[in-house]
Amino acid sequence: MDRTADAMIGRVLDGRYRVGAKIARGGMATVYEATDLRLDRTVAVKVMHEGLADDDEFVRRFQREARSAARLAHHNVVAVFDTGDDHGTLFLVMEYVPGLTLRDLIRKEAPMAPAKALAVIEPVLGALAAAHDAGILHRDVKPENVLMADDGRVKVADFGLARAINSETQHTATGGVLIGTVSYLSPELVVNGKADARADVYAAGVLIYEMLTGHKPHQAASPIQVAYKHVHEDIPAPSASTPGIPPYVDALVARATARDATLRPADARVLLHQVRRVRNALDHGVVSDPDLMDDLTPTIPVGGARTPTGELPAQIIEPQDLSSLQDGRDDDRDALVLATAPARDPRPVRVDPPPRRPVQRSRRGPIWLTIIVVLAVLAALGGWYLGVARYTSTPGVLNISQAAARVKLDKAGLSMKVTDQAYDESVTRGFVLRTDPAPGDRVRKDGTVGAVISLGPERHKVPDVRGQSLDEAQQALDDSKLAYGEGIERYNEKVATGLVIGTDPVPGTSLRRNTAVDVIVSKGPRPIKIPDFTGKPVKSATTALEKLGFKLDTTEVNSDTVPAGQVVSQSPASGTGKKDDVISLVVSKGPVMVTVPNVVSMGLGAAQDRLEAAGFAVTVREASLYIGVKYVVGTDPKAGTKLPKGSKVIVSIV
Repeated sequence: MDRTADAMIGRVLDGRYRVGAKIARGGMATVYEATDLRLDRTVAVKVMHEGLADDDEFVRRFQREARSAARLAHHNVVAVFDTGDDHGTLFLVMEYVPGLTLRDLIRKEAPMAPAKALAVIEPVLGALAAAHDAGILHRDVKPENVLMADDGRVKVADFGLARAINSETQHTATGGVLIGTVSYLSPELVVNGKADARADVYAAGVLIYEMLTGHKPHQAASPIQVAYKHVHEDIPAPSASTPGIPPYVDALVARATARDATLRPADARVLLHQVRRVRNALDHGVVSDPDLMDDLTPTIPVGGARTPTGELPAQIIEPQDLSSLQDGRDDDRDALVLATAPARDPRPVRVDPPPRRPVQRSRRGPIWLTIIVVLAVLAALGGWYLGVARYTSTPGVLNISQAAARVKLDKAGLSMKVTDQAYDESVTRGFVLRTDPAPGDRVRKDGTVGAVISLGPERHKVPDVRGQSLDEAQQALDDSKLAYGEGIERYNEKVATGLVIGTDPVPGTSLRRNTAVDVIVSKGPRPIKIPDFTGKPVKSATTALEKLGFKLDTTEVNSDTVPAGQVVSQSPASGTGKKDDVISLVVSKGPVMVTVPNVVSMGLGAAQDRLEAAGFAVTVREASLYIGVKYVVGTDPKAGTKLPKGSKVIVSIV
């Protein structure tokens, strides 16, 4: 395979950081593993893409925000060590965290159990809470910025950097292109590009949703359509696509991702407190918690965008209208509190104790004792019936067809209900993957056994990304539940530089989830070395140059020094070119040919003048019978002979 080395690898930035292998590449920058030569330690260097360093105002803001992020000290935050500008290369030096990203974890384990998802998000919120306490917003919370270290640590990266980028490039939804990862943008960022800590809260809520379900909440054909959904549609309840999630977990996600920012937790620390309450309920096996549900359900502003059930009214709100609806909501909320608060009487109310009744002794002890014994026996019989006699064991129906499982359960007096479908590498499609209750577990007679049916091995087709940019191809692979392997650069005569030529494996190939796919990117036409054919036969020059892919422009000239049929000059005669470039050849026709004139019987002087006028050099030779009259009796070569101009003609005289 043809691979071109990254020009950054091996370079020493600022005389201190030797750049090593590439770790990741994004829309704004590329991250490399590097060595701090001064402190002899491994670091991560984020190199901004070319062009960003040309804006002096951006450079100043970038450095200011990087310094602000460097002051953020927290065990769940990727530390920022340094920043610099090395001859136009703007870079940021950060703590190196070997391991995976949250995106990798989602690909491998999602949908996750609620307890696992909240355990992952808790340190993320801890990092965001520390930042919010320090007055720092992240603005680009996404799985790629959550690093999962090999030793179990969870760290959040890129604090301050997203703010530096967005403050220079932000646009509204109605006025330009959205900057950032659109799947995690809060509605207010889409509408007007402005946000506070609640925008990070919204993105964290989307992360929880994605871990619980394995997919992003809003998906569409283009980023602007996704942004539109964030403004106009609620984040769905995770349980809608992943059954079994407790209602209070749905409520947690709904609260964090409320489209109205005033209904969300005020910052990450408040959301962290709510997450810990929900985790505590999960750890104790709580199925329903009305008090927790009430606490997580936001107070709806009077006249606000939602009904008491959390639904939106029928009209559609345009992005430019959201900012106007935002004004005055605090007042409406206060009005609702005043309207619903119960009236209080300031005067104390005296409550008299109930009258005491005399205690009477029972004289019917033996009778009551008999009744208690009888009831105990009946209770024991009832318990036996309820606990044993009414139940049977679940038959084993795993790894058999759905129809065969239904027949087997029917013979056991049980019915079967398909509750879900799931991929499995070993169980045939349409066969039973697992049951609830499991085989051998107790099930009520005449009860129902839930069955999960296998979808067979999970396979996803490689998308056709030919003609797309590398970033677009990476997103397409991610959407297809496949992993990006590496970019392979190849020369191509038809595909423009930077666009995708194809993939390895080819489009349409069915692969397992998260299989790496290499993307082949065009380097443009291959440069061709130009050989020099000056002084060589034109036929061999023409054959060789045309075989290389060049086009020829040939002209002919007379030459006294270059034989006919050979190349007098070539342009260009060195360097490299591309296919269909034109090479100019000047080809010799040989010298100018002149006919020897007839000067016999002429006097020597007249003969010399005539021959020299024709372009010949004259040599005089006396004949053997020379008599001194100096008349021409012959020439060598003879008259009528064609010779190259400048040739010598011998004149014989008598």
